[in-house]
Amino acid sequence: MVTRAPSALPAEMLRQKCDPAILQVGRTESAGEERLVGQERALRALRLAVEIRHEDFNLFVLGPKGTGRHTAVEQALRAHAETRTPPCDWAYVNNFDTPHKPNALKLPFGMASRLKIEMESIIDDLAADVPALFESDEYQTQRRSIEEEYSDRHEQSMADLTERARAENITLIRTPMGFMVAATRDGQVLKTEDFKKLAKDEKVYIEEKVESYQDELSEILRDASKLEREHRARVVALNAEMAERAVSGRISEAEVALNQIEGATKYLARVRKDMIENPEIFLQAASRRQAGPFPEAVGKSHLDPIFRRYEVNVIVSHDPEKDSAAPVVVEDLPTLERLAGRIEHLSQMGSLVTDFSLIRPGALHLANGGYLLVDARRLLGEPYAWDALKRCLKKRSISITSLADRMSLFSTTSLEPEPIPLDVRVVLVGDRMLHALLVALDSEFSELFKVQADFEGAVERSDETLAGIASIIRAFVRQNHLLPISDVGTARLMDEATRIADDARKLTLRLGLLTDLLREAEHYARADGNSTINDVDIERAVQERERRASRVQERFQEAISRRTILIDSDGKRIGQINGLSVIETGTHRFGRPSRITARVRLGAGKLIDIEREVELGGALHSKGVMILAGYLTSTFALDVPFSLQASLVFEQSYGGVDGDSASCAELIALLSALSGRALRQDHAITGSVNQLGEVQAIGGVNEKIEGFFDVCAERGLTGNQGVIIPASNIEHLMLRDRVVDAVNNGTFRIIPITTVDEGVEILTGCLAGEREDGGNFPNGSVNAEVEERLRGFAKDRKAFASRNDSSEAGDR
Repeated sequence: MVTRAPSALPAEMLRQKCDPAILQVGRTESAGEERLVGQERALRALRLAVEIRHEDFNLFVLGPKGTGRHTAVEQALRAHAETRTPPCDWAYVNNFDTPHKPNALKLPFGMASRLKIEMESIIDDLAADVPALFESDEYQTQRRSIEEEYSDRHEQSMADLTERARAENITLIRTPMGFMVAATRDGQVLKTEDFKKLAKDEKVYIEEKVESYQDELSEILRDASKLEREHRARVVALNAEMAERAVSGRISEAEVALNQIEGATKYLARVRKDMIENPEIFLQAASRRQAGPFPEAVGKSHLDPIFRRYEVNVIVSHDPEKDSAAPVVVEDLPTLERLAGRIEHLSQMGSLVTDFSLIRPGALHLANGGYLLVDARRLLGEPYAWDALKRCLKKRSISITSLADRMSLFSTTSLEPEPIPLDVRVVLVGDRMLHALLVALDSEFSELFKVQADFEGAVERSDETLAGIASIIRAFVRQNHLLPISDVGTARLMDEATRIADDARKLTLRLGLLTDLLREAEHYARADGNSTINDVDIERAVQERERRASRVQERFQEAISRRTILIDSDGKRIGQINGLSVIETGTHRFGRPSRITARVRLGAGKLIDIEREVELGGALHSKGVMILAGYLTSTFALDVPFSLQASLVFEQSYGGVDGDSASCAELIALLSALSGRALRQDHAITGSVNQLGEVQAIGGVNEKIEGFFDVCAERGLTGNQGVIIPASNIEHLMLRDRVVDAVNNGTFRIIPITTVDEGVEILTGCLAGEREDGGNFPNGSVNAEVEERLRGFAKDRKAFASRNDSSEAGDR
């Protein structure tokens, strides 16, 4: 019978060729440097996120790696940051009333560092002025006057008491325990044994006198304590008065120097009050400097730890001469502490202590008023970092929490810094799977990240996109100081971009892969002494890259050539066919031919997928087998029970098998086993099939074709070998030159099919057959023989069942 098998594809349909002349369109020296081709959707979302002023419109950038996501986002953020007003400065200062709760101080742009420098200058000046003031004659005179006044008052009271007591033979005695009153006789203290010898009336008189003076002594001593308190108060008031002379004047100078800024003025007023109340701090510092073996240099007093209470801990500071835009911060290590800030500790006497001066800023502090760019996967991999970010965004403030406190690792002196108000646009960069998981599993994610910028992995191949990507490549060459790339070299790189996209009508936008290839090609061009990068350099880079990753592929090819793995490339076999699969090893993938066999016999309508039975087959592969079973039951012998017992297996497959791209090959092998028609072994076939017998597109078509071609080429091309592919995969063909050349020379062929029947006709050389008006397939067709075999199985099954029934009746 004459078959209707489709014709093989011509060589020009197997590979796209870029015309170098196309790449001249719109060529300028700066073309492509500021523009991404094919990413309009993502760039519109990016513009929305950076321009909208409402909160919670944070951005999640998703898409495949290597598409220029990070670069495009950072460039867009920096460009828009130039249009925004620079944010204010922030500093932490001592809370003199509650030291463990430091105050956050908001200052105008560029003023935090000025305040810090001014405070250091104040400390340095007062560290010299205050001690000098207290050493002055004026202070010493007033201090002596106060000392003498209170000393005289106390001594006069004691002198009066002593004189009156002496007149009555009573004296005051100083003991280690204090003063006591005792009676005297002839100028000597009356001893106990002498006192006992006295008359009773005299003893009573002496005891009353002693008791009376003892009470007066106690009153004087109590008054002494009161006088001491008054004395101290007078000294403190004097010290404050003297300190105020130096402090108030210097603080006033600082307020003028800082332009009477509200936040700074309020803080300086509190500092002034504390300095006046605690002038001894300056005196202690002066005494330490004088007593130390290495006196400190003049003007460096602010380095003394005793003055740390007056330090200004600058958290965010801007330089008016350098910073003229909103900040853009890229955080590569988004730990909790690097994100939200940390509190450091010092070891003192075996314990860890801290204060406000040890607070350190995080990325949120530095990006406040601007933009923060973070890799989402790294962020989610750090303990507590994701929760901290969400908490700060929801509260719109930055709270510093120690990781040690969160995990209760150890107890230390802790601080509770005042939260800093937060105004930042956060941009997370991740892949599509991570975005989907966050949407599904984190209810807060969609509330905080309302915008998504989805970067494409490929773009339509057209003259415009070819020229656009070529411009980007030329810009990359200029920016990285590579050798110039010729137009033919660029055209070859564009063809490789199509190959990477796995679609003849697309160009990959994973520019990282192309630039890596370009740099390797430039290395070979320099090694050869060339002044430009040409197509041969690009081709060599492609071949070398594949060769480096092809060890596993070569071992498979070696096993096939040595007949360790059995693959036939000539002759015919019943129920045996060459299927094609793709193996991925890291970044490299290659096609591997596999022998698929089918065996049939009478049964109860069960189709056994051996891969699934031994749990080597994946869900998609099992689905493909079930679909071909559905095709058989709905196409053949519809008026009789399905009485087939069949088994299908990938021979010499010891790993998992998944995907339905071999379902067409499995179906044809089964039809061959049922019809008894032998299949050509010099052809391999790939494609999935549906229940209507239509052949559907599959992935990795280029690698699959090349895998079988390499087997045939190693054994010798005969001109009869080829690969059968789904017709819908024609537009995905981007084969290597070795395959295209063989097709052009007529030594290999690639045949597209749309139905299973077309594949049957190619592989058997016989008509598959369609049902005629009478409902039967044409005599001699493959389908007719399949149906006849299935009817025979049904008849034999019925006969077998009748024989069993008769045997059972005879036994009864």
